[in-house]
Amino acid sequence: MEPQRWELGDLLPAAGTPAMEERIAAVEGRLVAFEGRRDDLTADMASETFAEVLSLYETLYADVSALGAYSYLWFSEDTANQECLAFRARINQLVADLENRTLFFTLWWRRLDDAAADRLLAVAGDARYFLESLRLFKPYTLSEPEERIINIKDVNGINGVLTIYDMITNGLEFHLTVDGDERTLTRGQLMAYVSDPSEEARAAAYQELYRVYGENTDVLAEIYAARVRDWTEEQVKVRGFASPISVHNLANDLPDAVVETLLEVIKANVGLFQEFFKLKARELGVDKLRRYDLYAPLSDAERSYTFDEAIALVDEGYRAFSPALADLAMQVLAERHLDAEIRPRKMGGAYCYGVLPGVTPWVLLNYTGKIQAVSTLAHELGHAVHAMMAREHSVLTFHSALPMAETASVFGEMLLTDKLLAEESDPLVRKTLLGTFLDGAYATIVRQGFFVLFEKTAHKMILENATPDALNLAYLKNLGEQFGDAVDLSDDFALEWTAIPHIYHTPFYCYAYAFGNLLVLALYRKYKEIGQAFEADYLRILAYGGSAGPDHIITEAGFDMSSADFWQSGFDLLAEMLAELKKLV
Repeated sequence: MEPQRWELGDLLPAAGTPAMEERIAAVEGRLVAFEGRRDDLTADMASETFAEVLSLYETLYADVSALGAYSYLWFSEDTANQECLAFRARINQLVADLENRTLFFTLWWRRLDDAAADRLLAVAGDARYFLESLRLFKPYTLSEPEERIINIKDVNGINGVLTIYDMITNGLEFHLTVDGDERTLTRGQLMAYVSDPSEEARAAAYQELYRVYGENTDVLAEIYAARVRDWTEEQVKVRGFASPISVHNLANDLPDAVVETLLEVIKANVGLFQEFFKLKARELGVDKLRRYDLYAPLSDAERSYTFDEAIALVDEGYRAFSPALADLAMQVLAERHLDAEIRPRKMGGAYCYGVLPGVTPWVLLNYTGKIQAVSTLAHELGHAVHAMMAREHSVLTFHSALPMAETASVFGEMLLTDKLLAEESDPLVRKTLLGTFLDGAYATIVRQGFFVLFEKTAHKMILENATPDALNLAYLKNLGEQFGDAVDLSDDFALEWTAIPHIYHTPFYCYAYAFGNLLVLALYRKYKEIGQAFEADYLRILAYGGSAGPDHIITEAGFDMSSADFWQSGFDLLAEMLAELKKLV
């Protein structure tokens, strides 16, 4: 069959219909009712009253989740649909209004004394971990008037500055000559050429990227400096966090020491990828890999797969490990919650949107028939089964915490890769599979970890009034530590940090990618060691969703995330894959 297009009827009535208007009006009614319970929020409130207020909060959270998801999914179908754009703007305003008008509840809960909180937690049910997570921020929460001032400051201050960053970078145009024709491209279109078989195309794509960003360096650097100073002034000086990175660590419910151990192990394993890059240079017939060539394909041997073949491969890969997971993955297709066809104006890329417990997630991808597209299908369906395994939890706790969010998706990719390697006899195709996986591992583990290492350095430097040129040199030094003598670095990559949106919008976010991917590699290594007995442990991990912290879930799985050996086990599996690749070259 052809790649299918999803349907949204299982989520909400169509926009513009009386049924949708009734749903929106009902949300407003529930919001007013919730605001009316404000005076009930006291330290000595009855447990039954608290349970009622919490239930109403959960209902509002589900309301806003469904409306926000519908507007985004509809927008993804056709990003130029004017009716959709108008509806999305309306819903975004409604969501912002709801968040502001319910803020009093979370602020009250954070400030509540421990004895009262412990008493009320007893009736919180499955929302318990959500409430416990809010209270992690108690020492750093200000009074309600102060929090409102900060919200106003953010909306009209740093958020406005970051919007300017988005406007500048999203509006950039890039020019590339392809087959004799000069084309005007978006950044997403341009970056497709960094893995092109042609070394000239790869270099030209990167050179054009940094030529354009270079024309905007001064303003982008100034925006970053504003972000860093605002972050430190509020989070460290006003709220009292120990360090800039501690803010995000607490949001992930991770001790600072665990994150430091993770980053240290990443630094200690750069040699593995330096060896891989040297191998790639030999395969490409050059003395040393250029940074332009980092994602060059190891060979041009690549099969194409029909959509039916892709579904069968993913199903068989999942089913060999767990029929239960395979059934859940196939449920996404059976309920037509997958949009895989390529068409004009559809959103590019891929994602999975788990909206509500018990509602099958929606998955978007653009199926090209290449192995990367098959792997993307396995990855996004992994996110879907993760949400479906957590369907018994509250809407407040079924989404996994950020460090755990890649558990099922990357595990699904591993199942697919293992299946393909087991059945593929062509050494060139096997080489492509292994090379592509190691490319991805570098991009999601070492690269992301070093982004965070740069941020730690940059935050200190900016507070000491460092110039943009000094930051550029610091970033080149960061790249030099990653690549050693394995990669030839050109000076244009000094500007790369200005093109990383995460460091602007959510400082220190990126280590979560490394955390999640190394966690999966450690889990997969255990699966390979003990075989099918691992299935029950793995399903229990997924079933937690976001109802417990990373430490609880990982410890129950038999690992110690504070141990360097745990993180090293993920790199050990990558070393085994590199050894297998060496046999083929």
